[in-house]
Amino acid sequence: MTTRRIQLTVNGAVQEADVPVRQHLADFLRGSLNLTGTHLGCEHGVCGACTVLLDGQAVRACLMLAVQAQGMTVTTVEGLSPATGPLGALQDAFCTHHALQCGFCTPGLLTTLTEFLAQVPDPTDEEIRIAISGNTCRCTGYDSIVAATLDAAARLRAA
Repeated sequence: MTTRRIQLTVNGAVQEADVPVRQHLADFLRGSLNLTGTHLGCEHGVCGACTVLLDGQAVRACLMLAVQAQGMTVTTVEGLSPATGPLGALQDAFCTHHALQCGFCTPGLLTTLTEFLAQVPDPTDEEIRIAISGNTCRCTGYDSIVAATLDAAARLRAA
């Protein structure tokens, strides 16, 4: 098995590892770094559960090889808020509006919406629905996710 040494920053910490050249980023995050918040659903890039931020842009970690992240910055759901501090506005709004049920899709939604809110600070319902159209949620019906995102956007604008 061919491996390659990579160095990347994950949730603010520099990580260096020898990885198989065919290992997906999601498998590296979960298996090598024990960051199990990145969920693997369909493993075809359709469900969005594995979405992480790569240099601030939402990407499907199941479609990307770990070696492709060489020198880049990865933010997983674990890196969205400090481990010993309060939740971020979006995470807190998800709790307030019951925008999570089983929680399987939540990490991908949170990372997707983090990038979205950075680009669109005052979104409409429709813009939010378009932004999350690549994330499958089987529990919530999406209305609570939209409400939470609108609330988080308002909180972030007020901050």
